[in-house]
Amino acid sequence: MIISPSSLDTNLSQLLDEVNSGKTQLPEFQRDWTWDDNRIRGIIASLSQGYPMGAIMRLQYGNPDIKFKYRTIKGVGLRDLAPDFLVLDGQQRLTSIYQATYSKNPVATKTDKGKEIERYYYLSMEKCMDENEDRFDAVLPVPSDRKIKENFDRDVKMDLSDQQKEYEHKMFPVNIAFDSNALMKWQFGYMMYYTGQADALKLLEDFQSEVINTIVSYKLPVITLDKTTPREAVCKVFENVNTGGVPLTVFELVTATYATQEFDLRKDWQDCKKQIRGINDTLRTDLLDGIDETTFLTTVALYTSYIDKQSGKVGTVSCKKKDVLNLSYESYVANRDQVLTGYRIARDFLLKYQYVFRQRDLPYTTQLIPLAAICAFLGKSKCNEANTISVLSKWYWCGILGEMYGGANETRYANDIEDVVDEVFGRPNPARTVNSAFFASTRLLTLQTRLSAAYKGIMALLYKEKCRDFMNDTTIDIVNSMLESPDIHHIFPEAYCVKQGIKRQRYNSIVNKTPILPATNRSIGGNAPSEYTKTILKKVSGLTESELKERIESHCVDYDALVRDDFDSYFVDRAKKLLGLIEKAMGKPVSDRDAEITIEQFGASLM
Repeated sequence: MIISPSSLDTNLSQLLDEVNSGKTQLPEFQRDWTWDDNRIRGIIASLSQGYPMGAIMRLQYGNPDIKFKYRTIKGVGLRDLAPDFLVLDGQQRLTSIYQATYSKNPVATKTDKGKEIERYYYLSMEKCMDENEDRFDAVLPVPSDRKIKENFDRDVKMDLSDQQKEYEHKMFPVNIAFDSNALMKWQFGYMMYYTGQADALKLLEDFQSEVINTIVSYKLPVITLDKTTPREAVCKVFENVNTGGVPLTVFELVTATYATQEFDLRKDWQDCKKQIRGINDTLRTDLLDGIDETTFLTTVALYTSYIDKQSGKVGTVSCKKKDVLNLSYESYVANRDQVLTGYRIARDFLLKYQYVFRQRDLPYTTQLIPLAAICAFLGKSKCNEANTISVLSKWYWCGILGEMYGGANETRYANDIEDVVDEVFGRPNPARTVNSAFFASTRLLTLQTRLSAAYKGIMALLYKEKCRDFMNDTTIDIVNSMLESPDIHHIFPEAYCVKQGIKRQRYNSIVNKTPILPATNRSIGGNAPSEYTKTILKKVSGLTESELKERIESHCVDYDALVRDDFDSYFVDRAKKLLGLIEKAMGKPVSDRDAEITIEQFGASLM
């Protein structure tokens, strides 16, 4: 949708009047006012010289389909009326100017070191008229008692606690600039105080002409988005103009919308987060700790869209940003608990059947969105059926090993819930993720770190095969993953490979890595396999070589090639076995095992 904002230079005095009356307020999602004393002094200096300070952007309020909770600008106090406008950009400037130049209360700000202070602001008339003075230095912050003190607050350096003293020091209180009655009285009092003193009166005349008139007549460009602007456009505009501030998330906008129903989405998310993470579970892992509030909302939007399509309310399934922003409060409340159940089922599915135990081992957080939505729809009983586990597992591993969830995936999520649910119930479907997933044999060589989803996935497949630690025979399950945290290490040690001149692309690839416990890794050191296997046999009382062979071969390693230090034979054999695990998980063959490029890079066919 194309939007057409209007732009108009607007008197600052009018804007401040609207702020004070409550006609201009802030949407709830706006961050708090944060400017410190020096930044306030800087904007007063700019204002007094007529320097431009950027546009104000605001949204016309009143669209019944887009309701945001709102609040007054800091310092205004409560106003019992709906606003005409909500400020999207320029809050910090507008709040600072309002508090310093319009409000009669001291400004509650802070020093550049973060200490909280209260200040009134004055302009030194003499410094303002001195061309050699920086205007910033002419802006004087004064404590709330209007006395500047020194010597640990024992001595008063300047007292501005009444108008006579302000006249004496020729200090103009900035917060009367837009109060015409107060300004007139102050000027009259000044002239009476300096009756007959031409220089002082000339100073007032010049100050009025060059400074006060500049402030009072100041105009700001104001860009207004009309009330027909859609919610997703508001979000995008705010992101674009607020690059220096706290980014606006979908969650913040939805929070502001639900707040009009007197519903605190932030508080509700804290409760949901505890359930998703299993905070009170007997056996707790950090597996789902990466699920944030926007991810959860996206899952609710996906689930809602799917059931709405099933009931004929909508024609397509979608969970793009606009769909999340348009997720109604009623739909959220109706579907939230079922989605939470979906996350609990998804968590059990990963722990029990896929051997993914910890957050750092989770290939994709994004894939949990369709997984949880699918589980929410199917329910616990259906998800525990053998056929469902098989369908979910094939889809899950095709997504990981095909590396399908690395970018913008909202369309894929929608495809997934339709295709997977249909597959579970035996209905025809295009199986889009499963059919488009592809794993190339040569990808094994480029999987070098756990940053890749496929890398983490292959390690989980080794766990599923019940690989056993070389020394203590531990298999990695949910309990052992927490009691003794395994890590991924080289089978042919890196130091050994470097000495032998083996290429890094080969020795540092996933083909030469496996999960083992710290004690085993220390025994391996940088030694040749023929040496470290002997070390392990000596260290572990009663361990026979045949038992050690079984343990090492549970990692898809050719033991005989390993103890011969025959890297090339071991390497090709393990690549073949890893491809076998991948084929089993994806339910489809790896088609390039004997392709020309595979033979070239591995030195042999992987058939």
